[in-house]
Amino acid sequence: MDIPALTLLEFNRRVARLMQHESVQRCWIVAETSDVRVSCGHCYLELVQKDPDRGTTVARSRAVIWANRYAYLRHSFESETGQAFGSGLKVMVEVSVNFHEQYGYSLLISAINPTYTIGDMARQRLEILRRLKEEGIIDMNRQLPWPEVAQRVAVVSAAGAAGYGDFVDQLHRNSSGIKFYTCLFPAVMQGVNTVPSIIAALERINAHADLFDCVVIIRGGGATSELNAFDNYDLAVHVANFPLPVISGIGHDRDNTVLDAVASVRVKTPTAAAAWLIDRAEGALSTLNALSDAVVEVARQMLTASRQQLAYFSSTIPLQAQNIVVRHRARLQSFAGAIPVHASGRIAAGRRDLAFIYQNVQQVLSRRLERELQRVDSLSKQVDLLSPERVLRRGYSLTLKDGRVVTDASCLSRGDVLTSRFASGEVLSVVE
Repeated sequence: MDIPALTLLEFNRRVARLMQHESVQRCWIVAETSDVRVSCGHCYLELVQKDPDRGTTVARSRAVIWANRYAYLRHSFESETGQAFGSGLKVMVEVSVNFHEQYGYSLLISAINPTYTIGDMARQRLEILRRLKEEGIIDMNRQLPWPEVAQRVAVVSAAGAAGYGDFVDQLHRNSSGIKFYTCLFPAVMQGVNTVPSIIAALERINAHADLFDCVVIIRGGGATSELNAFDNYDLAVHVANFPLPVISGIGHDRDNTVLDAVASVRVKTPTAAAAWLIDRAEGALSTLNALSDAVVEVARQMLTASRQQLAYFSSTIPLQAQNIVVRHRARLQSFAGAIPVHASGRIAAGRRDLAFIYQNVQQVLSRRLERELQRVDSLSKQVDLLSPERVLRRGYSLTLKDGRVVTDASCLSRGDVLTSRFASGEVLSVVE
């Protein structure tokens, strides 16, 4: 079956003729600017429309302001609004349709209504920043102290992203040979799941916060409209309250998000994040090298001074030793001359002390001997008075049985032989 068909070029030409209809040729529209960039004086951008409830992009169109109109329109817009013309603005623009057979559909902007100023994205960003300031948390992460060298890096990025590969490659291949230890916590970096995915990654890092020095959130460049997820209040609160300093490297220089405002450090790109860490480490290394050089220099100076002092001491020791020997010899001779005098004096004093002690000993012995003689005489008289012979001479007698004195008559029995002793002689008797 033979079906008639047009070539793509013929079809595009028909579309171009249809779009030349007056009803769509020139009109005013409301949209948000995204991915604004200037090249050779021409301004290229995207016009987007977002769902007010979900925040997702529902319409998008490429647009251009040619150089012969852009300079005037930008000056007029910025002078009346006080704000630079760029991404994230809600604008009212006069457009005409341009459809090229090769380059496709785009809009030509011929006028901008300056009274239509900040768009939803910018207003939302400003509202979030205002809220964070009122809550007093916008600067909390920025106020965290950084370690001297941040070598243990937790990375939040898409696993296969080119930006992550560039970051890791630059960090580990630094010219100074500084060791960095990176750990990837994968997250979705664009689309509706960006915010919950990054928050989940941050919570996993927080569970092991003692293992890391900092967190790096990186994403390669892209259209500004794709960075809307980083203008999120919940994500900003997590980053602002995070216990580790956070580096934000999620876009190009022209992009600035709420995440950039609350992070400790904001850099342009993932490679710039790596460069920042390397520069900080190299600064610490330079300081360490300078301190090391200073220590070596101080040690060298101390060694030189010690050698000089040792040389001085080595040269003075013999002379000092000789002086000491001379002084001690003189003292020794003085002592040797004084010894006989001191010895004679000590001997004479000892003799006097000995004579005095001898005299005292004689006196003490004489008095003690006299007392002892008197005591012996007294005891002799007592013994004489108490002796049995003296008692017997006074008329008493002793009765003995078997050589023992009898003092109790009840101890005697009939027939016992007793001996009675008198002062002169003794007799035997029998108990009847």
